[in-house]
Amino acid sequence: MDKPAAVQAIRPDREVTTRQQLPYFVGISGSTTGAMGLSMHLVVIPPGARAAPHVHVGYETGIYVLEGTVCTRWGAALEHEVVSRAGEFLFIPPGVPHEAINLSAELPARAVVARNHPAEQDLVEPYAVRMAGD
Repeated sequence: MDKPAAVQAIRPDREVTTRQQLPYFVGISGSTTGAMGLSMHLVVIPPGARAAPHVHVGYETGIYVLEGTVCTRWGAALEHEVVSRAGEFLFIPPGVPHEAINLSAELPARAVVARNHPAEQDLVEPYAVRMAGD
């Protein structure tokens, strides 16, 4: 017999290092709640740190910056950039190469990350940055 659907509260109790080389606190996902089409986490970018360049294969990502200022470089050569500050949302389409950089050397940046896929990391792939002319 199937287990009935239930509302669940999740309090992440430990950080995990992601394929992007950033600390995440896993919240809602297929493995934590049985979610089928959503994952939602807290990411902390330490002072002056950056994510390893990567792509999200087959899913969209929405980010809400809680604290800090983050520069997201994106594109085949990471040639574009957008700066997000506390209180702002950021949308990343599937398959777009990108990296996030905390612009503060003193304070961490924190953001809520939501994806339309239940896996925390299964579809995150490292990205080798292409140089101009490649």
